[in-house]
Amino acid sequence: MGSSKRTISQQAFEAMVAENMEDLGMDADEALEDTLQTLTLQGVDLSGIVKCVPGVTSAKDDPVVKLLDGLRTSFLSKLEGRMAVAPDEIADLEEMDGMLGKLYDLCSVEGSENAAIARKNGGVELLTSLCGLLYGRLERPLVTALRVLSSILQDVQSTDTFGKSGGPKIVVDILKEGFQNATILDNGFSVIAAASTANEVLKESFMELKLDELLVKVLREQTRSCPQSLYDAIRILLTPDDNRVVASQVYGYARRFAKVGIADALVDALHDGLSSSSLVSACIALKAVAVNDEICRSVTGSGGIDIILKCIDDCNETSDKAVSRACCSLLSKLAGSDENKGAIVQRGGLDILMKLCSRFSEDPSILQEVMSIITVLSLRSPVNAALAVEAGAGDLASQAMQRFPAVHQLQRQSCFMIRNLVARNPENRIILLSSGIEKLIRKAKGSHDSCRDAASAALRDLGLDDYNA
Repeated sequence: MGSSKRTISQQAFEAMVAENMEDLGMDADEALEDTLQTLTLQGVDLSGIVKCVPGVTSAKDDPVVKLLDGLRTSFLSKLEGRMAVAPDEIADLEEMDGMLGKLYDLCSVEGSENAAIARKNGGVELLTSLCGLLYGRLERPLVTALRVLSSILQDVQSTDTFGKSGGPKIVVDILKEGFQNATILDNGFSVIAAASTANEVLKESFMELKLDELLVKVLREQTRSCPQSLYDAIRILLTPDDNRVVASQVYGYARRFAKVGIADALVDALHDGLSSSSLVSACIALKAVAVNDEICRSVTGSGGIDIILKCIDDCNETSDKAVSRACCSLLSKLAGSDENKGAIVQRGGLDILMKLCSRFSEDPSILQEVMSIITVLSLRSPVNAALAVEAGAGDLASQAMQRFPAVHQLQRQSCFMIRNLVARNPENRIILLSSGIEKLIRKAKGSHDSCRDAASAALRDLGLDDYNA
């Protein structure tokens, strides 16, 4: 997200094109093409520049620029000039919403330059201002303005501009005001998710505005109608994705989220199981919140382990790969707590996971997730390691490594699991070696650089002297 390239203004770009025509005698097409090639070779970022030729075409003729100019001249000044505005007092409400809708259609075209053009021409500032002026007064254009805003917040420059324009407070105020409106919630949280991506400063701004308290309120009071964007916002707020900062604060935010009850509320959101359209998103969000042993144990205390295992078991009937992956990934995170390891095994988790592997034996991503869980369950636990091999974990490793020799992530995870299964269990070494696992591990080691260290460690813990060979 963002760019370290040099930039150029629209005016400077047009001046270069004009210079090619006036000083070098190039025709319009040649002058434009030469300018584009020259700037590209110089490493200049041309995103958001309207590729026009002065005297022939104008940047103001671009449809995105025309819509932005129209919204400024026709509506922004009128809204700014009135404290209370009835719909029929604003020139034409239908026209405003229509213009915003057209702008959204243009900016959401995948692969187009339209969103970048909007950012380059003050779109973030304009839409942020419109949202601030519309909320609590005109719902329909407000929803559309939020939708457009989330579609153009795509880089650090635009999200920084959003922050400097007072965007975080405006959006949080809108969500508090429109708490009962599902459409406003959906689009408002979409803006928060977009604005917080790779921007540590804005994450902090939202936390200072006590967004965590608003999130838990929505989760508790509208559990079955929470928008997808709410879960996205939780995940992104807790992701350390801003490479401009040395130490992210998201770990502390996750603990705050858990303290106000978001972890418990997310567990409640899982209760509908596979019938919930938000199950995958809720699992991903809960995984982001579960950053320490205390939070992981609290999830179990709220019934989270039981719900997740039931969802995984139900996937054996529905063949839902996305749900299977999300639930297994969450379970792997929760298994990091020693207390939870016992809870998972005692509730028949190993058998449920083996059934899932049989159901999805042709999907390496799900097999890898299951092996990740068993790896964690077996860490420092010879009892769990023995139970895992008894349940079929050794056979799982052998079959998966034979079936998917080219999938280096699965090969590596298999080595990790094998190591934990045998490190404290000499009896498991005999079982796995008799199944021919040594040959498979050596093949993975020789085929994939990423497997080299994990494979060597697995061979060593299997008791083989030439593990480095």
